[in-house]
Amino acid sequence: MIILGIDPGLAATGWAALKKEKKPKLIDYGCIKTEKKDGFDKRLDFIFKEVKKITLQIKPQAVAIEGIFFAQNSKTAIKVAQAMGVIKLACQKSKVPIYEYAPLHIKTTVAGYGRAQKKEMESMIIKKLKLKKRIKPSHAVDAIAVSLTHLFSNNLSGAGGS
Repeated sequence: MIILGIDPGLAATGWAALKKEKKPKLIDYGCIKTEKKDGFDKRLDFIFKEVKKITLQIKPQAVAIEGIFFAQNSKTAIKVAQAMGVIKLACQKSKVPIYEYAPLHIKTTVAGYGRAQKKEMESMIIKKLKLKKRIKPSHAVDAIAVSLTHLFSNNLSGAGGS
């Protein structure tokens, strides 16, 4: 089973593909970046097309998306929500089931507590996946964390979630 994890954003959308084996295996990861100079609609269209392309190439059996964390900037949250909409539509068009996980749940599942910082999350991901190098960009780290959360939360992996 292949899980595609997505960290949605308007400027940068991280993605990562994990394969369920005896232990989870990272297949590929990256980041979809949009240009600020392009209009909002054009940026959403680009995200849609790129996610569709990734789902066709990777052929995941599930997509796990990080939910929106409403901090102080609701304007940004609304734009990210719209990016999530086109991401979900692209996945739906590819007939891939979509699962959404709250940031707190992701951090708790991967790092053991909900206030884990980015470096702690990356460290745990490197450890769990036995990677030899750091993951760049950071949006891909978040996408890997979402994929791992789906695997661990649904008992899809032989590896424990903690």
